Amino acid sequence: MHRDLVERAAEGDQEAYAALTGLSADRLFAVAHRILRDWHLAEDALQHTLVTIWNELPRLRDPDRFEAWTYRLIARESVAAARRESRGGPVVRLLADDADALVAPDRYRAVADRDQLQRGFRRLRPAQRAVLVLHYYVGLPLAEIADVLGTPVGTAGSRLHYAVRALRAALEADERSTAAKERLA
Repeated sequence: MHRDLVERAAEGDQEAYAALTGLSADRLFAVAHRILRDWHLAEDALQHTLVTIWNELPRLRDPDRFEAWTYRLIARESVAAARRESRGGPVVRLLADDADALVAPDRYRAVADRDQLQRGFRRLRPAQRAVLVLHYYVGLPLAEIADVLGTPVGTAGSRLHYAVRALRAALEADERSTAAKERLA
């Protein structure tokens, strides 16, 4: 990230803060959305995180750690938002109208695979989704995930292991459920 922008924003420079948020808002929103699986909740988590960044930035000791620090803030806010939110039913998302989908059966399979993955991901606890998103979507190594989550590296590795295992179990359960429904039909 841009050290000079971080330092100026920490001193109260609103233009520097606006530039920083312009550079990082999209990636923070993407992390929140992948953890929360809901656009509105992700937007709320992003807003809370941006306010926290503004309020806490003067206390950031190392401006070079700004990016990892913001990942920590968005991950914690997203997990907290997921715990606060008690969503009732499944979320229905409309796919974009795509004429090519009519002639490309592989696309249907890709959509089905993505839907199955989303259903499995939704079954995970928010903390499990957070570690998976940080590792597989953001691409952070375990040491940085540990830093972001404020845990030892071994704990981050263990959480990642159990999150992958839980996702695999959720996908297998979904597949068994789908197969049972097909046999009954």
